[in-house]
Amino acid sequence: MTQYHNLINGQWTPGASCAPNTNPSDLSDVIGEYAQGDAADVQAAVAAATAAFPVWSTSGIQARHDALDRIGNEILARKEELGDLLAREEGKTRPEAIGEVARAGQIFKFFAGECLRLGGEALPSVRPGIGVEITREPIGVVGLITPWNFPIAIPAWKIAPALAFGNCVVLKPADLVPASAWALAEIIHKSGIPAGVFNLVMGPGRVIGEALVNHPGVAAISFTGSVGVGRGIAEACVKSGKKVQLEMGGKNPQVVLDDADLPQAVELSAQSGFYSTGQRCTASSRLIVTDRIYPAFIAALQERMARIKVGDARTAGTDMGPVVSQAQLEQDLCYVEIAKAEGAQLAAGGSRVACHTGSGKAGFFMAPTLFVDSTPAMRINREEVFGPVASVIRVKDYEEALHVANDTPFGLSAGIATTSLKLATHFKRHSQAGMVMVNLPTAGVDYHVPFGGRKGSSYGPREQGRYAQEFYTTVKTAYTLA
Repeated sequence: MTQYHNLINGQWTPGASCAPNTNPSDLSDVIGEYAQGDAADVQAAVAAATAAFPVWSTSGIQARHDALDRIGNEILARKEELGDLLAREEGKTRPEAIGEVARAGQIFKFFAGECLRLGGEALPSVRPGIGVEITREPIGVVGLITPWNFPIAIPAWKIAPALAFGNCVVLKPADLVPASAWALAEIIHKSGIPAGVFNLVMGPGRVIGEALVNHPGVAAISFTGSVGVGRGIAEACVKSGKKVQLEMGGKNPQVVLDDADLPQAVELSAQSGFYSTGQRCTASSRLIVTDRIYPAFIAALQERMARIKVGDARTAGTDMGPVVSQAQLEQDLCYVEIAKAEGAQLAAGGSRVACHTGSGKAGFFMAPTLFVDSTPAMRINREEVFGPVASVIRVKDYEEALHVANDTPFGLSAGIATTSLKLATHFKRHSQAGMVMVNLPTAGVDYHVPFGGRKGSSYGPREQGRYAQEFYTTVKTAYTLA
């Protein structure tokens, strides 16, 4: 069994132990054994990043551009290979996985350009004979803690801006998906950046993540994951004075109005709710449907769901892969029972299923699941399931739909299906979400524009696009006497 080590100060370094990485589509398939680091590894990685920071942070922007561009080019050249690896370890279908890898490559190439576009301001002072310059500088060593559901894209959209703006990085990927992170680390290592600028420490969050968050040499933490963990990180960072950026949960609404194009509304609801096995923070798990279209929408969505083929993520023809782990599958099935107990009507799915190819492989496969006649107060509509489970809420009109859509502690993404320009415009303005989609799935965003939400979904500056500089840089104001 091949063992994969941590990357610390430019060297592949064994962890305190190692753990197997298993394919959720085929539990007999072990991808490799990946290092399980400890607090000492974090100490070594932060020390290496700290030592590398003075040179990297003042290096020429052309050198940083060239390194990030090389990384992006290699990712794109290897997207088929890396996509297959991603599908194998995380469970999203191979076409989805290849698309995610391509996005990671595009992110690095975008931020290669941002190396050359970092600007400032030159202003006159209110005092004669004095000039004022406003510039942005890197903040130091950044700890990045990433989730399992996008095991290469989310690390990419944190690593790329951090490096582009002159910071040094310690990455702690999710314990369930080390292979994609390790492959990305290998590409970064080969790009020619100095030792210590980028470090990879794999291992459990309660060990590696906690050590990163509490290390006095780490200037900032960017975290994507659960609400509970995120709040704990925020509290720790505020106490120690670290900059913090959090992307957490979502309970995203998809509104379907009476005037919607029915086939379009059904397709975007199916895409948002069930593709990537519903394991996206931008997935639509609350379908809010107005009275007149409600019966036709339910019937059409049931028919569409019946055509979703569940199976091995790497097999051609699979529409939806497995749930990522046994624990996640158990959580999804637990919410099915909770919804039933609270009175929601199960309209489709709700159980574990066999692989559609009939291969006999044991995996964490679950049928796409739909509840109807649910109410906004039910737990199925208040809490994030993070699986292929959606529920439908019936409302009388647009005004009630908007109220229900906003009645959530989260505010990441929201969608509306309508042919009314007036109502679409009103929804864009009054939806309490960071991202709004009109006649599009709620899941699916571009890499060059800001990503983030409101309320309990996000905390701190936005990720991606030019807005990433708000987190990864600090502003300096300098005065000069002429």
